[in-house]
Amino acid sequence: MEGSPAARAKGERFHTVTPLLESWALSQVAGTTVLLKCENVQPTGSFKIRGIGHFCQEVAKKGCRHLVCASAFFPSFRTHGRGNAGMAAAYSARKLGIPVTIVLPEGTSLQVVRRLQGQGAEVQLTGKVWDEANLRAQELAKRDGWENVSPFNHPLIWEGHASLVQELKAELGTPPGAVVLSVGGGGLLAGVSAGLAEVGWQHVPIIAMETRGAHCFNAAVQAGRLVTLPDITSVARSLGAKTVVARALECTKEFEIFSEVVEDTEAVSAVQRFLDDERMLVEPACGASLAAIYSGLLQRLQAEGRLRPSLAPVVVIVCGGNSIDSRQLQALRAQLGQS
Repeated sequence: MEGSPAARAKGERFHTVTPLLESWALSQVAGTTVLLKCENVQPTGSFKIRGIGHFCQEVAKKGCRHLVCASAFFPSFRTHGRGNAGMAAAYSARKLGIPVTIVLPEGTSLQVVRRLQGQGAEVQLTGKVWDEANLRAQELAKRDGWENVSPFNHPLIWEGHASLVQELKAELGTPPGAVVLSVGGGGLLAGVSAGLAEVGWQHVPIIAMETRGAHCFNAAVQAGRLVTLPDITSVARSLGAKTVVARALECTKEFEIFSEVVEDTEAVSAVQRFLDDERMLVEPACGASLAAIYSGLLQRLQAEGRLRPSLAPVVVIVCGGNSIDSRQLQALRAQLGQS
């Protein structure tokens, strides 16, 4: 394994400073400048490495001797779902020189198992869904020196994700008109909110996107309390937390957050259009954010007076592209009657 206590002490970050690219095609659709924060080019393929990398470094400093993380795989998504959290935890553990156990649901493809093992991880298959795998991870974390890595529910995770906004501040200088992001468990939303507060951009609106059937945040916003969805029925399975983290709901009282839901057809259509426009293939969870532009939702918010008619550049967080390939995209489009 790579890494040493001396290397850990240096605090080398595990994520990269990702490109902020202007999209001519999306800008034309939106009627305002759209900038893409390309988290899909992180070493592990998604933004998750920011928070999980930071978390793992901090617990390593405190003497953690073994990491454990439950990650997700969804056979009904008809994909080899890479498990963004698991990949980030495995990558971080390898860099730190600490053993790691990734717990996945039974039925996970051999391709996923081998990819994680290629990062040096031990892989255990337990239960049928993430919730059951997570119970096993929590049980393992009771061992002396072991630490459970939450995919989204820890202040250190949010602190790590806040680095994304620090990069925006360094590159833009002035606040964007809005930040568009996807919500799964709520870790990215909590982290971006923390980052906005850190750089003095508390007034910047956040457009929080979900797909129907994975809309635990929107359900919580509507109810004014945490809501647990009975099941995840959306194809955007990496948005598939049944209950959003409590901090995400708290953020709605401190920041201007618009919770919006799009249909699976809109998210998958956005993935295809984005591939055609920008030559980047992203997963449907990311398609939810892109759909804020392609579906006209941004312009609707302006027409309703909820966003200013004249906006500064809008930043869309391109959160990841792990759980998709061209064949799977075509299968999804066929499933949704788009081919």
